[in-house]
Amino acid sequence: MTYREIPTYLVVANPQEGKPEVGHFGEELRRERESRGVALETISEKTKVITRYLTALENEKFELLPGGILSKGIVRGYARTVGLDEAVWVERFVAASLEHEREGDWSEFVQNVGKTRPKDVGRGGRKLRRAGLWALILVVAGGGWAAWHYLGGRVLADEVQQHAVSSTAAAAPASAVHQ
Repeated sequence: MTYREIPTYLVVANPQEGKPEVGHFGEELRRERESRGVALETISEKTKVITRYLTALENEKFELLPGGILSKGIVRGYARTVGLDEAVWVERFVAASLEHEREGDWSEFVQNVGKTRPKDVGRGGRKLRRAGLWALILVVAGGGWAAWHYLGGRVLADEVQQHAVSSTAAAAPASAVHQ
């Protein structure tokens, strides 16, 4: 099993009660520092890392740390100053930060699901939709009536004009014959 496959929590013996308790990366790091009597300010002075980043590391607020290799350097300096195995703690940090990222993605996904779902339209929204539908029906019906009325009048006028021309044409040869 590699360090990447180790879960981010460890079972650590609690010396006061003799019972194991579940601890996370940051909690375990803090315990190691406190058990050796090293203050955060001491780590900050020796590593030139601001205490805000060291506190974020212990609280597992990895998103507040600078990215990539800088975060590993912070963990390496912290471990060296406290007297821990640097390589082991950097690997544990990488595993914990990967787990933290996966958890963050999941919670972000869950939050976004609720945002994309349609909201329940109350009774007022239904009335507004119904009124809009009726308005659309009236506009379409009015447009249809206007088109029918306009085109119907033109067709009738065209038919009357054609009938008048054909009547005149038919009457003209008959009068020419009688003369």
